[in-house]
Amino acid sequence: MQPFQLPEFYMPYPARLNPNLDRARAHSRAWAHRMDFIDVPQHGTVIWTDDDLASHDYALLCAYTHPDASAEDLDLVTDWYVWVFYFDDHFVELYKRNPDDIRGAQAYLDRLPLFMPVNGVITEEPANPVEKGLKDLWERTVPAHSMDWRRRFADNTKHLLDESMWELHNISEGRLANPIEYVEMRRKVGGAPWSANLVEHVTGMEVPARVALTRPLAVLRDTFADAVHLRNDLFSYEREVLDEGELSNGVLVLEKFLDLPTQEAAERVNDLLTSRLHQFEHTALTEMPKLLDEHGIDPAGRLAVLAYVKGLQDWQSGGHEWHMRSSRYMNKGALDGSGLSGPTGLGTQALRSLLNTAPQRLRSFSHVPFSEVPSVPWPEMRLPFPKSTSPHHQSATDHTVEWSREMGFFDDVPRIWTEEMVRGHDYGLCSAVVNPRGTSDEVHLSALWYTWGTYGDDYYPAVFGRTPDMSGAKALTARLKSLMPIEGAPAANPAIPLERGLADLWQRTIGGMDLDHRREFRSAVTTMLDSWLWELENQHLNRVPDPVDYVEMRRRTFGSELTAAMAHLSKPNAIPPHVRRTRAVQNLENTAADYSWMVNDLVSHRKEVQYQGEMHNLVHVARNFLDCDVHRAYEVVEKLQKARLAQFEHVVDVELPGMVQDLALDDDVQRALADRVQALKDWMVGIREWHLNTYRYGDDALAEHFGDGRAVAVPALRGPTGLGTTSLRNLTAGVR
Repeated sequence: MQPFQLPEFYMPYPARLNPNLDRARAHSRAWAHRMDFIDVPQHGTVIWTDDDLASHDYALLCAYTHPDASAEDLDLVTDWYVWVFYFDDHFVELYKRNPDDIRGAQAYLDRLPLFMPVNGVITEEPANPVEKGLKDLWERTVPAHSMDWRRRFADNTKHLLDESMWELHNISEGRLANPIEYVEMRRKVGGAPWSANLVEHVTGMEVPARVALTRPLAVLRDTFADAVHLRNDLFSYEREVLDEGELSNGVLVLEKFLDLPTQEAAERVNDLLTSRLHQFEHTALTEMPKLLDEHGIDPAGRLAVLAYVKGLQDWQSGGHEWHMRSSRYMNKGALDGSGLSGPTGLGTQALRSLLNTAPQRLRSFSHVPFSEVPSVPWPEMRLPFPKSTSPHHQSATDHTVEWSREMGFFDDVPRIWTEEMVRGHDYGLCSAVVNPRGTSDEVHLSALWYTWGTYGDDYYPAVFGRTPDMSGAKALTARLKSLMPIEGAPAANPAIPLERGLADLWQRTIGGMDLDHRREFRSAVTTMLDSWLWELENQHLNRVPDPVDYVEMRRRTFGSELTAAMAHLSKPNAIPPHVRRTRAVQNLENTAADYSWMVNDLVSHRKEVQYQGEMHNLVHVARNFLDCDVHRAYEVVEKLQKARLAQFEHVVDVELPGMVQDLALDDDVQRALADRVQALKDWMVGIREWHLNTYRYGDDALAEHFGDGRAVAVPALRGPTGLGTTSLRNLTAGVR
């Protein structure tokens, strides 16, 4: 008996088969023999036999996922997939079935980058079939590509290999990932970003370098990856979880996290898979055209992007078709349509997909602004870290009020804030608890950044959210960016209070910075600004975000990168870049950020959804995705917040010490890491403390500021209302 019945998948695009399948089968079999993959014992164990390779049928996978590839390209791509699946099984047999040999596994992985140099030739001699296959494939593939593509492919291949250690550590510890951690890490270890690079190879066209790392392309890669991996988790649950003792499986993660029966957990994974595919389509249709226009991409570049999007769609359809046929997976009855009711003829699969997923898609666009939200008691959100408060709390609060008045916040049109509101918000308290050991100047400066960031976060939806004026919002964002020069004078003069505030803070902040640190700090601010535009786009479409996209964007809208950059103001180079890029440090930063913004979402849910007509709140996103009531949504978010806190502690106790040992970090870097851990603890404590004490989110404050439960009305504007006047009003409103 299968552990669950496979759900009905969202498959709107039919799979097509490459006519060169038989040639690729014969070629890959001969190649696998030459690389010693077949019947050659490894540490006394035969990984694959001829029958194993034939029944897995990786040539069929590639023929389905690359239906338009040339015969030569199909041969090469099939060899890559034979190699990657052999590596996965090789690693399982040598190390996952014996998870105590952590050092041996790491040494095994450390050698593999020697066989994929971005530039230059391979000089190392292969010591096992995995190395032998990688050397052969690398030399056959990279000469045809640019340095940009080589770097991306090398990085994604390295991620695929390295993150096998994450899975191995979890098996060794018996540790199951939380859902956010799982999606992030599965994206790397699952190999789909690597597959996306091979899509470019097969099309013969590379995505233009200047847009390859933008958000829309990243979303296409990530949604593609998540859908591929979640689909694989559904088909491979029986083999991975029940046979291999694997913990890295999305069905198992949701089964345990949401306390669901296995069948229901599988249905939820399929819902998330569908949501990610909907996000893929939304990005391709609404974000990509604007991106190509804004970057002035020429016809050849546009053709490359379109071919890439089509290639990713082909991969989804073909990958699904292969999973239903390969002996590697649980797929009983998948091809004969058992368990399905209704018509099953030609074309009905796409129609079924659209009809079955219509309720989920419609829910995402059916948000009713200003819907009444019950007052739910806030969870305790306990933290095991002590609280300290700077003695500069009150002076910082007074300073934020004076500064806000000086910048013109209280006289702005529309009037977003009053002096009483700013004093009640108490951004000095936030700074004083987040930075309890800071000097007076440091506490005052961070309090001003919190003030400005929150004002901007309130300003954008109030001014641009109720009219479809994205051009005005983008014009303002561009002006704000121009007020942060790396060198020299700003490119524009501030015209409205929001601009004056940023211009003033930029000059206050960058005085002692070197150019690299200025670039990093500017990038953090611009990331937050761009994320506000993302929120506006969703608001104009009345679209509740996909849950994964929301979580990843919420770190940006919350200003997490800005807060991290502020933490490095006094010692910008204490933690070297290669250490900051490690999985352990990235997990440390992300878990602290997620705990903190979840405090905000739990506390501000009623304010945002009922009083401001918002939908960008994890409680609301969870309620929409799970189709549950608000109390269940609160429970899920609170549990997720606790899981991220537990992961933060795991990183501190286990991952960081291991990383320090692996990299042989000196005492200075270890002290800098310890300081960063303490700063993140202070941040989480400070964010929690401020949200529970500020006069911004409680029912009394909501009744006072919003009255009958509706959003604060924007004063009626008089004068011309034609094309372009909204943007002009926003730029001139403060000059009066």
